[in-house]
Amino acid sequence: MQPDSRARTAPYAPASQAPRRTYGALDLGTNNCRLLIARPAPQGFIIVDAFSRIVRLGEGLATTGRLSDAAMDRAVSALRICGDKLRRRHVHICRSVATEACRRASNGAAFVERVRRETGIAIDIIPAEEEARLAVMGCHVLLEEGDGPALIFDIGGGSTELVLVDTSGPLPKTLDWYSAPWGVVSLTEIEPGDASTSEGRLDIYTRMRGRVNDSFSAFAARLPRAAREHMRLLGTSGTVTTLASVHLGLPSYDRSAVDGLIVPADSMRGVSQMLSRMSHAERVELPCIGHERADLVVAGCAILESILDIFPAERLGVADRGIREGILRTLMARDGFA
Repeated sequence: MQPDSRARTAPYAPASQAPRRTYGALDLGTNNCRLLIARPAPQGFIIVDAFSRIVRLGEGLATTGRLSDAAMDRAVSALRICGDKLRRRHVHICRSVATEACRRASNGAAFVERVRRETGIAIDIIPAEEEARLAVMGCHVLLEEGDGPALIFDIGGGSTELVLVDTSGPLPKTLDWYSAPWGVVSLTEIEPGDASTSEGRLDIYTRMRGRVNDSFSAFAARLPRAAREHMRLLGTSGTVTTLASVHLGLPSYDRSAVDGLIVPADSMRGVSQMLSRMSHAERVELPCIGHERADLVVAGCAILESILDIFPAERLGVADRGIREGILRTLMARDGFA
């Protein structure tokens, strides 16, 4: 199935229509550091500059409770690049946020102070509820039209946010939400095992699925009947965009092919189960996974399947947008840009 091109292109417009005012949004997650710089436009905003790097800030956090020196150094290196971009683009206002890794780490606040001192970037460590709200604001336009509540989810590096929304008004209204303490980094680290054999890989995946299902159970029990009768499901994260790329058989990642795509849920389950059975070396050979995602994507597959267990929609919407876009929309709305 092809992306909804109308929804996908809505936030963008020709540069000639954009005011001079420039905004920045930086999302420092457990696995990635992402920056987006944009200007308001009649249909939303246009992208001026962007940056993304896997920094694995939360590496080792599940076992030590702290951000490691190596992980912090990697993140600061990426943030220096972000700081240079913000200055070079003369950004009018920027909001920078950190999520689960900094929330959980005993030295998270000290790291944020180091970032301010060395890069000039002031980062807010935001609560899980705000993280979920920003993700919804950034991607809800890609939800399929329909009646009844819809579920939007964000599989991160250190946590997974599930948000049940009412879309009957001009903006989505949160009906219920849940933040699970498992993302692709934290779940991978908490469920180690021997992945050299097919039996070992099956055991790891089964334990991952069980842990996430247990975590989701209370939220699943709260889901209203209306949500189960009119199921609309939208995912935003590296996991769903990666699996969608594998589903499409892309030779390299292509945002225009993935953002706004609607995929049969059974197909995403099939891709998830296929990847969970592969060896690390086999996953590395897949073009849209490679070395950077080969060890973490299995945990993402386990989380996605658990979401499909509690919300068995027939189709899954895929969004290559989320927290950064939510920040930009919020900042621009405060300045009077619709």
